[in-house]
Amino acid sequence: MIAELIAVGTELTSGQALDTNSQWLSQALGRVGVSVAFHTTVGDDVADNVSVFTIASKRADLVIVTGGLGPTQDDLTREVLAKVSGVSLVQDDASLEAIQDLFARRNRVMTERNRVQAMFPEGSDVLANRVGTAPGIWRKVGRAWFAALPGVPYEMKIMYDEQVVPRLKAEGLASRVIVHRKLNLFGRGEAEVEALALDLTARGHKPEVGITVSDATLSFRVAGEGADEAEALASIEETVETIRHRFADIYLGEGDVDVVDALVAELARTGSTFALAESCTGGLMAQQVTAVAGVSAYFLGGVVSYSNRSKSAMLGVPAELIERAGAVSPEVAEAMALGARERFGVDYALSVTGVAGPGGGTLEKPVGLVYLGMAGPSGVSSRKLELGPEQPRKVIQSRSSKNALNWLRLELKAF
Repeated sequence: MIAELIAVGTELTSGQALDTNSQWLSQALGRVGVSVAFHTTVGDDVADNVSVFTIASKRADLVIVTGGLGPTQDDLTREVLAKVSGVSLVQDDASLEAIQDLFARRNRVMTERNRVQAMFPEGSDVLANRVGTAPGIWRKVGRAWFAALPGVPYEMKIMYDEQVVPRLKAEGLASRVIVHRKLNLFGRGEAEVEALALDLTARGHKPEVGITVSDATLSFRVAGEGADEAEALASIEETVETIRHRFADIYLGEGDVDVVDALVAELARTGSTFALAESCTGGLMAQQVTAVAGVSAYFLGGVVSYSNRSKSAMLGVPAELIERAGAVSPEVAEAMALGARERFGVDYALSVTGVAGPGGGTLEKPVGLVYLGMAGPSGVSSRKLELGPEQPRKVIQSRSSKNALNWLRLELKAF
């Protein structure tokens, strides 16, 4: 079973709008056992649309088209479907009446141009749209069933549930269930992780396992299939447990769990409190921490000591130490952490100081050089990060924040 999604609109190909419909449809189709093999985006050009639709009709069993069903001259989907089917457009009187009734209920004047929305490729089934003026189209073209839906997400979702899914089931195209589980890791590079998982990510492995990376967090994505959800989940459980066990030292959790979420879970488990002292991250760590509900019991506050003067005034870092070692140094990172722990009266304090760029770097202390500090019950220590002078400022700040928070997570996990 091969499915393809086609998103129509020059606003999509030009980058003025984002195609969220295809993402939603891929997930929805997976829930009824339909795996999507292709996402295609095409602008408002008849020839281009004919080419895309023709290719899809030869390589897919199901094609869902979103967009191009409006009343304007650049809405081409119904015309293109007629061309690739080799039929004419004909008026559906029931659809025209439904459109007229909708305008009447909303006390709006229906333009003559809206009548085109009641035109369908001859031999098509109408997909009723009870919330908008654009009915959809259902027909067979080549090997594929085509479902043409409006581009308006609200209308598209309702019509998919009410009109498309029943037809998929009637045609025997939606007889199974596909499930996905996402397992998140932090602390190693993508190549290193994959080298330890080649048996899982090999082509043809069942269940299918892929690796993605977002902001240095790696995710294993495991896909399972079954006659129902329970069977589909059971088909991937062994692989999920293998990943958890094999990467236990860097495993964060499932779904949307990232470093900060895993840290807060460890804080809750141990009942520990902590504070932050930030320089180059400018409050990013505090923002990420406070985005997690319930953290107020463990996070008692933070200081953005961006200047040398504020490091001394707010955290008690000796000016002489800054002068001698430099603001970006392990000594200052440790002093910042000690100052934050003392002032907030917490179990742990984290600090970060570095050169985020793009300017300010030297040969000795280039852009991307960052020092982390941690003060806790067993003393104070520091870590050096070399994130690379080629990295953008936001990346350096984000990686610094994640590494610091992950350091505390691992410290707490050991207890």
